[in-house]
Amino acid sequence: MRPVLVGLALPLITLASCTQQMTANTIEIKRENFQVEHDGKPVDLFTIKNAKGMTVQLTNYGGKIVSIIVADRDGKLGDVNLGYESAEAYINGTASLGATIGRYANRIAGGQFELNGQVYKLFKNNGPNTLHGGKKGYRFVVWEGRQIDDASVELSYLSRDGEEGFPGNLLVKVVYSVTDKNELRLEYSATTDKPTVLNLTNHAFFNLRGEGQGDVLDHVLWVNASRFLPTDETGIPTGERRNVQGTPFDFMSPKSLGRDIHQANVQLTVGRGYDHNFILNDSDGELTLAARLSEATTGRIMEVYTTEPGLQVYTGNFLTGEGTDIGKGGKAYGPRSALCLESQHFPDSPNQPEFPSTVLNPGEVFRSTTVYRFSAE
Repeated sequence: MRPVLVGLALPLITLASCTQQMTANTIEIKRENFQVEHDGKPVDLFTIKNAKGMTVQLTNYGGKIVSIIVADRDGKLGDVNLGYESAEAYINGTASLGATIGRYANRIAGGQFELNGQVYKLFKNNGPNTLHGGKKGYRFVVWEGRQIDDASVELSYLSRDGEEGFPGNLLVKVVYSVTDKNELRLEYSATTDKPTVLNLTNHAFFNLRGEGQGDVLDHVLWVNASRFLPTDETGIPTGERRNVQGTPFDFMSPKSLGRDIHQANVQLTVGRGYDHNFILNDSDGELTLAARLSEATTGRIMEVYTTEPGLQVYTGNFLTGEGTDIGKGGKAYGPRSALCLESQHFPDSPNQPEFPSTVLNPGEVFRSTTVYRFSAE
């Protein structure tokens, strides 16, 4: 099912048709602020772009997206991705901001799982659970970076057998590309020498009005999901696949993020807002439209396509606007100042065999693609 557009039928424009200029609040990110060493490895800043003005910057520290510059309806280029201005700020900042997440994105209950009769114990870094790969998941490591061309970069990381308790030497690669369709394309691949579990995503925080430009509660969201996964008080799915109809989790018709977020609902209370995995309709491993986000004052639109079966919708509920949540140009990133749309397999799948499998065996190649497509109307 495709999203139903609401409101006036305005002409759709692409970034190519704009007379482009940077907005005054867009911060210039300097490469030299990222050229440091961390854990004995060189950190750097990479820039990829197309001929239409779209520019993306990322760092090999944590595989983190630093900026995404796209145009609004008037052709003004602005940064729609929360982030920092230096490697030091990323190393000391909010860990997931723009990060590539692994070995297992989201939560694993009790910090352990069983695979082929063996129990693997993980570091518990989220109450009783393991979150985003543990104490030193992929968001904290320095990846190998290679600029392929002006429009693409490859990051790779060898995750050693036993790292954070996970089995197998796992070689992970992510290719980040900016296309002529004004897309940021993320292509993941991985191989292992021992049976393991794997769940990769990117944790970019989006605000289509511009990073640091208030909250996202007026952003309109459509999600191609008629069911979601309720969780317990620690964020672990209960196993139920609940129909969204008649609940605040119904985004099958476009609505603002703020419309239902303050409803008296146990699941909203548990997550302090939206922080749940949505089960995508029509998910068969092919690249399909999962979500559409729009913002009225700029006209910006972001569509999310993925080969993954799930999408975590997170409204930045735990951002504080203080300390490590002070971003580019000293802007405060407060609660709900951004939205994350994280393509993924389901949380706690290694402990819930009825969920789509996240097991990767030797001789197999893990592949996953997610695309963020930008336009304006």
